Amino acid sequence: MKTRTSSEIPLKQECESGMKKTDLKYILILLGLSYLFFMIGSGSLALTNPDEVFYGQTAKEMISHHSWMTPYLFDKPQFEKPILLYWFLRLAYGIFGISSFAARFFPALFAAAGVLSTYLLAALFFGDRKKAFLAGLILASGGLYIGLARTVFTDLIFSIFILLALHSFLLAYLDRRKEGAGILLFFIFSSLAVLTKGPLGLLIPLFIILLFLFFKREFKFLFTPYFFWGAVIFIITTFPWYVFMIRRFGGAFTHEFFYNDHIRRILEAEHTSNDTWYFYPLSMFGCMFPWSLFVLAGAVHLFRRVRSGSTPVYLFLACWIGVVFLVFQSAHSKLVSYIFPLFPALAIMSGDFIYSHAPSASKGRMFFLLCFSSVAALVVFPIGLVVARLRFPEYLPQQCPVFLFILAYSALIAAALFFVFRREFLRSIYLLSLSIPLLLVFFAAIDKHVEPYISSREACDFLLKNYKVDNTILCSKPFLRGVRYCSDKEVAVVDPYGSNFFSPHPVLFLDTDEKIKGFMQRQGITYGVFKKSVISDIERALGKAARLEVLKVIGNEYVVRVDFSKAS
Repeated sequence: MKTRTSSEIPLKQECESGMKKTDLKYILILLGLSYLFFMIGSGSLALTNPDEVFYGQTAKEMISHHSWMTPYLFDKPQFEKPILLYWFLRLAYGIFGISSFAARFFPALFAAAGVLSTYLLAALFFGDRKKAFLAGLILASGGLYIGLARTVFTDLIFSIFILLALHSFLLAYLDRRKEGAGILLFFIFSSLAVLTKGPLGLLIPLFIILLFLFFKREFKFLFTPYFFWGAVIFIITTFPWYVFMIRRFGGAFTHEFFYNDHIRRILEAEHTSNDTWYFYPLSMFGCMFPWSLFVLAGAVHLFRRVRSGSTPVYLFLACWIGVVFLVFQSAHSKLVSYIFPLFPALAIMSGDFIYSHAPSASKGRMFFLLCFSSVAALVVFPIGLVVARLRFPEYLPQQCPVFLFILAYSALIAAALFFVFRREFLRSIYLLSLSIPLLLVFFAAIDKHVEPYISSREACDFLLKNYKVDNTILCSKPFLRGVRYCSDKEVAVVDPYGSNFFSPHPVLFLDTDEKIKGFMQRQGITYGVFKKSVISDIERALGKAARLEVLKVIGNEYVVRVDFSKAS
């Protein structure tokens, strides 16, 4: 392997010093905050439409079909995602029972692992446990990170495996004594990422390290026996499930999984409004809130450090951010969560900038303005709640302690501003990290009021408790998965002149007046959960042949009964 250059010797010393300085106190604090931010209250809200119920229902149906290898949805094999998340869900259901807490348990657990890995990686980079703690804190308290940690998606677990793979590579790169273990772990974590979301689980971390080694002119690092054995471990870990699915389902699996869910998303936008050049830059800025301004400043700081060539730390961070951004920017299908693998790098970059400038910024204006603006931006939340209480009281439950929350949030802002004006910037930063978690306290107070607007649980409970439902429940497209999950009944879609899902589901899709009327007529009495806009479409399709009765309105869901024996 190539001898390290003189510019890398300080980094090696920092690496060894950083690991010696890693303090159990900081690890315990970050794990404690992770438990509070990600786990507490995660089961109070039912699984939400349309995505959480997709994963939750797939795991439920795997249990009912006694399947560990084939995911099921609507009692048919489904090929949209690999198997690993469903194994986690099945394990959690076995431990805790089928519940929203169980479904969200492993995302929260992986989120805590990501915070810990970010802390250890920053300590490895900078040799400063306080700077590393700040990087972990920024990641743990960012808006998107908390959001994904408390929901059931593949993206967070996928991103943490990529983080762990990169962490393993850097252990190997920076310390020859750990070269073998680091390279093998790189391939193990990459294989788990591939089993979580697909081939990008290897391609993304591999592209990052190849680009880094290209700039460092150290491709010889790849030519060790460890890379061969790592590739063998990757194949042994990853290939069996894919081979099983291809041999059992053939072209149906390969077309759906490889073409529709990977290649087609590169060529075609599932959400056309997101397919813009600025979607991901704005996402990176907004979803790191309340650290958005520090991300911008950190990017400038990172650019300057890369140009100076001081240590390879900054080059690696730049390769990490650049590869993830470019890979997903080139695809037409764009979602905020797709670029989540670069968020740990943004946290490390921002933590380095803050800790490098805060102690010496007592007389500077730039850092003062960054802190002041970041704290002042928080006033949008209490002001917004005051306006909502006065203008839209119907959307907030009367028993909700809105003004108590406004008082608490205002106190947080006032305390943070106090430290900003005293030029005690790190204290204001620590208070800023509580801004999103404090919002969770408010949402916990209103979650049962919000739940009917984002989940079908209450609508299904009402329907099943009060009526005998012994045939297919019709649904608006956004409610299909939720009604299936919450009722365990056969379901079908009513979407006049609409289009099927991007990945078509094996359910009846009623998209014309003739299909709607004919199906309901055959059922005699039909129950449905619809959006308000669909009600008039159904009435038009039925004419005077049947009676449509709205049984109850729950959130934005209209529970209806159509009876052909009681035509008007």
